Amino acid sequence: MLHTLRLGQIQTGDRLQLPSVLMPLVTAGERGRDVRNEIESITRHFGFDTFFYAVSTYPRPDYEGLIYLYTTHAMEWVTRYDQRAYIEVDPRVTECWDRTAPLIWDQSTMRGRGAKIDAFLKDAMEHGVASGVLVPSRDSFGMRMLVNFNSNIPMPDERRKREIGAHLGDIMIFATYFHELFVKSVVARGLPPKSAGAPLSGRERSCLVLAARGLTSDAIAKELGISPRTVQFHFNSIRSKLLAANRQEAIAKAVEARQICL
Repeated sequence: MLHTLRLGQIQTGDRLQLPSVLMPLVTAGERGRDVRNEIESITRHFGFDTFFYAVSTYPRPDYEGLIYLYTTHAMEWVTRYDQRAYIEVDPRVTECWDRTAPLIWDQSTMRGRGAKIDAFLKDAMEHGVASGVLVPSRDSFGMRMLVNFNSNIPMPDERRKREIGAHLGDIMIFATYFHELFVKSVVARGLPPKSAGAPLSGRERSCLVLAARGLTSDAIAKELGISPRTVQFHFNSIRSKLLAANRQEAIAKAVEARQICL
């Protein structure tokens, strides 16, 4: 479901300013084709196995923030990450939340930070996510996005690290360009997130139940032992799954669908 992305004949910027590796993606976008093959080709060119993109939209007067995802990962891993609320312990996300510089990571740089983090890293590695590059950014509209290229290699050797460094500039340009394409072709057109209709995770249900009892984000964070910004991420995800404009509508829809009981 997440693997198809037709960009609807989108025009962006000056083609001459883009690296040659991105030109097939540009052409596919201009012609309105599914760009999966181009994304996979670019991922292999950079020396990685899988690609993941996420954007958290800026709240509007009529709609609070939503989460949009696009990935070449197997749906098994996407679902597992969601249902286990790995966003709370993923060290790539927590380390990049307040930065814009890219993060080059592997098992040696991430392990040893705690039992839950190590358990996540082990599970991720078993699903082909063992190292990679993450590019965080915030655009002019305040939307936060993450572009992540992943490899199944736990510990890249020095040659591979030099290759990653050589590609880093093009990876950052790609991240910005893909974000622009995605926002223009999906978010700006008001298309629903692909997660719409997916079941809520256990953590999301807990957040909704506590909100229904009148707790604020800060109080929910304290109750669950997580940060307020992680609570906000959960609610963005909840609204995306339920296609709800706000927390009150999300609570009502979750009750109607029997995903929570009050």
